[in-house]
Amino acid sequence: MSYILPTYGRFPVTLVHGEGTRVWDDQGKAYLDFCSGIAVCALGHSPQPLVDAIRKQAATLIHCCNLYHIPQQEELARTIVEDHVRIPGKVFFSNSGAESNDGLIKSARKFGHARPQPDGSPKYEVLSFNQSFHGRTLGGINATGQQKVKEGFDPLLPGFRHLPFNDLNALTAAIRPETVAILLEPVQGEGGVNVATPEFLLGVQALCEKHDLLLLLDEVQAGFGRCGDPMAWREIVPGLEPDGISWAKGMGGGFPIGAFWLSDRLIDGEKPLSSLMGPGSHGTTYGGSPLACAASLAVLREIADRKLIDNVRARAAQISEVVVSWQHPLVTEVRGLGLLIGIGLDVEKMTVPEGKLPAIHLSAKLLENGLLAPPAGPATLRLLPPLNVSESEVSEALEIVRTTLDTLISQP
Repeated sequence: MSYILPTYGRFPVTLVHGEGTRVWDDQGKAYLDFCSGIAVCALGHSPQPLVDAIRKQAATLIHCCNLYHIPQQEELARTIVEDHVRIPGKVFFSNSGAESNDGLIKSARKFGHARPQPDGSPKYEVLSFNQSFHGRTLGGINATGQQKVKEGFDPLLPGFRHLPFNDLNALTAAIRPETVAILLEPVQGEGGVNVATPEFLLGVQALCEKHDLLLLLDEVQAGFGRCGDPMAWREIVPGLEPDGISWAKGMGGGFPIGAFWLSDRLIDGEKPLSSLMGPGSHGTTYGGSPLACAASLAVLREIADRKLIDNVRARAAQISEVVVSWQHPLVTEVRGLGLLIGIGLDVEKMTVPEGKLPAIHLSAKLLENGLLAPPAGPATLRLLPPLNVSESEVSEALEIVRTTLDTLISQP
């Protein structure tokens, strides 16, 4: 009997130990981990710089509420703004990606009051995209463009509509007087690993400028090096200038932390956008604790000091080249950015038990063969190895994928 709510469909394995790119279950079996806690363990398992930072900070000060100044928080915010975003702005620290996205949505509503419709009523509508995923809070599921996450939670919150991804014409036609912001993932992770095109991102930015909307980017899964550049959007369009960005997952390397950033760009000629979220507008008990910020600082420094962006790009090229070279009958394409990679599956040619989704069935078979790799929708396998994964580990994992796929080819 379990006392845990049955909110997860779990694979039949109990993981008890991890080191680098490998984990071990309670039976002593080892696995290559190309799930990384769903893009969380950016440096692999128990990396020494992160362990040392947590141990040192835990012995000094674990928690301090946000009624007082927290030096680690200031240093992490400075690092994010100056070294990563490289656009003037300010950061709020949360505990998760869903909270970070809720913060962006609240910021958009604040902006809608500061920049109302012609009749004086506030703008409030956030446009997002089909197959997006923005978290499982009420705000997050309403912003998410997947019906399955909303079932059983109606009545839904007003102020959200979903449009075809990478379809600029549909977006242009959808903007209404009450629209206040456009929220998108530069790379849709949960929705199938779909990458925004440069033309689409530039078009979204132009529409935001034309209609006085906020351009909000969800980089919860894609940010801080997973897709190449520390900011995934910059890997697609270097000159883009968003108004807000959300993060979580990899920025803590396994320690819970999230954040969102708002630009300092002026609205009404003199007031910065970031000033709209003033005292009393938002808050958190645990967000930005000394311990969480020390952990995140250690992760971001290790990514920078070891130049892991170079490794991300090299290993991404290796994966793409090898998988394409297979010309495997079950593989339709390789898509993604950096080490957020999706392998499309030709499910019509797969042997899948009745009632099972193809990608989940493949993930289960890979697990049996010693590889953790999660699905991304019904027909996509996702590869999310640590940013410091080695060439030989990638080769080992891909061989497991190939041989496993061979066993699932439907026989005529």
